[in-house]
Amino acid sequence: MERIYVERATDWLGPSYDETTQAEVRRLMEEDPVMLEDAFYKNLEFGTGGLRGVMGVGTNRMNRYTIGMVTQGLAEYVKKTYEGPHKAAIAYDCRNNSPEFARIVADVLVANDFTVYLYDALRPTPQLSFTVRHFACHVGVVITASHNPKEYNGYKVYGNDGAQVVPPHDRMIIEEVRKILTPEQVQFTGGNGEIVFLGEEMDRMYLDAILGLINLSPKAIEKHADMKIVYTPLHGTGVRLIPAALQQMGFTNVIHVPEQDVTDGNFPTVDSPNPEEPAALKMALDKAAETEASLVMATDPDSDRMGVAVRDKKGNMVLLNGNQIAVLLTYYMLEKWREKKKIKGREYIVKTIVTTDLIQVMARQYGVTCYNVLTGFKYIAEVIKEHEGVKTFICGGEESYGFNVGEHVRDKDAVVSCALMAETTCWAADQGKDLLDVLREITVRFGFFKEKTVSVTLKGIDGMKQIAATMNQLREQPPTQLMGSPVVLVHDYLKGETIDTVSDLRYTIQLPKSNVIQFITASNAVASVRPSGTEPKIKYYFGVRQQLEMNDDWEEADAKLEEQLSALEKEVVGST
Repeated sequence: MERIYVERATDWLGPSYDETTQAEVRRLMEEDPVMLEDAFYKNLEFGTGGLRGVMGVGTNRMNRYTIGMVTQGLAEYVKKTYEGPHKAAIAYDCRNNSPEFARIVADVLVANDFTVYLYDALRPTPQLSFTVRHFACHVGVVITASHNPKEYNGYKVYGNDGAQVVPPHDRMIIEEVRKILTPEQVQFTGGNGEIVFLGEEMDRMYLDAILGLINLSPKAIEKHADMKIVYTPLHGTGVRLIPAALQQMGFTNVIHVPEQDVTDGNFPTVDSPNPEEPAALKMALDKAAETEASLVMATDPDSDRMGVAVRDKKGNMVLLNGNQIAVLLTYYMLEKWREKKKIKGREYIVKTIVTTDLIQVMARQYGVTCYNVLTGFKYIAEVIKEHEGVKTFICGGEESYGFNVGEHVRDKDAVVSCALMAETTCWAADQGKDLLDVLREITVRFGFFKEKTVSVTLKGIDGMKQIAATMNQLREQPPTQLMGSPVVLVHDYLKGETIDTVSDLRYTIQLPKSNVIQFITASNAVASVRPSGTEPKIKYYFGVRQQLEMNDDWEEADAKLEEQLSALEKEVVGST
């Protein structure tokens, strides 16, 4: 191992690399051998979604050379797959080096004779998806590391349908990327392509398209237009378009968190710009307390995911989790489509396998098909593509705070989600309810489903080994019971097989293979485990449920389910 990473580092002292890069490599060699090993012990892997990693020099880092090599491979894939002339769209977020990395991608594609549609400033990731479709591009790239810490950046690849690439195209791209072994193979300059810069005209087109899919309760919005809404972009791209979207919907009292409106890749006001984490919303919640706002919304740096807090009857702000957000927005869309008699029998929604099954139960009650797909919005987009022109996609969501409406964008979209959440809040208020009242009504009507997600961070080489060992242990020694209830089904998505432990029968899973294992008990408790695809984490998903009667004590039921979740977590995480 030492010989390999030292050899790789030594190669970076050659003439193919600029003087600044060479100087930093020498410094690591002399002063920081541990960091040198981490920077060069492997190549930063181009996976099914692209690249994501720490910025800096080295083969295991995000820098102009690793980005250039990936882009050259991407260009070769497009040229081999599609007839020219070739087109690409590029966007980027607020992170350090994002504009520079985006320009490197654009320059390499231009040198490969592409017409490149490049945004003139930071934009939300979902807008990139819209742009790919609008210009009929062969490929799209957005420079973002989503909600990762400030040291990270990333490179997401989108196909010609505006969705992140799925099989077989992801493998085809990876194959071409792996052929680019050195910067000498990269065309950084030259070529006969051109850059077309995009600006506010595309913002207007994007907003008109996505907001045209909602605004299903215009009278309620008009009545509650002055509802106090606190919104924060957490220093990211949402600052450009989400306040504009809310204004276009008719909302007149959007309250900002000025310190977090500042675009800054160092994210100075938060430890992590992740709307899943309560700490990320602290300043927004403080602003809500100061202004007596009814609703708080926060988006991650590339504005594809949304965190939400709502005020309860006692005046307290309550954070919603990703499942609750998806349930509320799905319920609202289904209710309004039913009310407007838009459900004709060919409508559908989509969720991921680790997202609450409550959504599937709701869909069944409304006569709408619900598709269950692997984790990742690209699989939701794949279902949309498959049924395009034949069935009608209403909405889709996942527990990791991502949601979307309609077919204009083929990724999760916090811009339309924020607008829809504000609209749903008005709809509830028009009935004398808040969103927590609506959630309680849903639990009585469809069943009380409660979920919990636990992430365990395991960094470095040892962490990767530990994650792999945990997954192997669960496959080789699966639990036979959880919380005293026998495990009746084991879904192994890597093997593509379901085992019915009662009958000892095996069934093929009709989904792409993925490193996920899921256990379901006779009492309908669910435990799912998978490694994160973007971070050094192993993720556990737990779900429990019970039926409620109208007169049942909701708080008592909630506390009971919370106890079950804690017991399930202790049993599964503790055993691994």
